[in-house]
Amino acid sequence: DFEAILDVHLRGAFHVAKPALAAMSAAGYGRMVFTSSINGLYGKSEAAPYSTAKAGMIGLSHSIGIEGAPFGVASNVIVPAAVTRMSANVDTSQFPPMDPDMVAPAVAYLCHESCSLTGEMLVAMGGRVARAWVAESPGVYRPEWTIEDIAGDLDKIRDTSNPVIFPPVPDGQLDHLLYGFGMARKG
Repeated sequence: DFEAILDVHLRGAFHVAKPALAAMSAAGYGRMVFTSSINGLYGKSEAAPYSTAKAGMIGLSHSIGIEGAPFGVASNVIVPAAVTRMSANVDTSQFPPMDPDMVAPAVAYLCHESCSLTGEMLVAMGGRVARAWVAESPGVYRPEWTIEDIAGDLDKIRDTSNPVIFPPVPDGQLDHLLYGFGMARKG
C-alpha cells in the first residue's frame, strides 16, 4: 500500500527529525544521517512507493541540512547496498561481498564530529564509497518558448558536458533560481 510505505518512511522520519533538529540546534551541534536507496535516486520497476519514500528522504535530509547549518547541525544521506534480509528473494550468488558492516564506516564518518559535510549523499556498497549529487545541464534561455523551440533545442537542453551543480547547503534552491535569473538577464 503506497500510503503505508510513505507513512513508515517519510512521516516517521519527519516526526523524529524535527524534534531532534530543535534539540541539536539548541545544543549548537548535531549529526543526522538519513537512509535512502539507489531506488530513490534512479527508481525501480514495480517499486514506486519504496522509490518515492526513499527519494523523499533525500529532500528531507537536504531541508534539515539547510535549517541546521547555522546551528552546527549537519544532515547527510547514506545510499547503502548490502545483502540483508531484504535480499531474501534475490539471487545474490553473483554479488561481490556486500555485508552491512561494509556500509557502517561511511555512516560512522557522516556521524563523526570531524565530518564537515552537510547536504550530501554518500553511496556505500561492496567496498565502494562514492558521492551522489543532483546536477542540471546549463540549459538554453529564450524569453518565450514553443513546442517546436523545445524540440529544436533539445540537444542543447540535454547537453550534460558541462553540468551545473547546486549543492543543497547553504541554499541550492536559491542558487538554482539565481542561475536562471542570470540567464534571463543576459538574454
